[in-house]
Amino acid sequence: MSWVYILKSETGQFYIGSTDNLKQRIADHESGYSPFTSKMGPVELILSQEYATLSNARSVERKLKGLKRKDYITKIVEEGTIKMKP
Repeated sequence: MSWVYILKSETGQFYIGSTDNLKQRIADHESGYSPFTSKMGPVELILSQEYATLSNARSVERKLKGLKRKDYITKIVEEGTIKMKP
């Protein structure tokens, strides 16, 4: 199984990613191992959604990143689900 996940910083900045090992990837972000999120300060996992394959998860990740609008991501988080198809 694989996941698409959304992190949020204390300043309200979002980070969208995908992985086949969610627990390890979140640990990487929290430890500062990930260069982009290390600049965001502390981050919190606010949404994760499971997909059958990493390819599907990466496809949804790219679509989410293509939205480029914070209000779209905020709405997805509030709804608690990503409705995009891979």
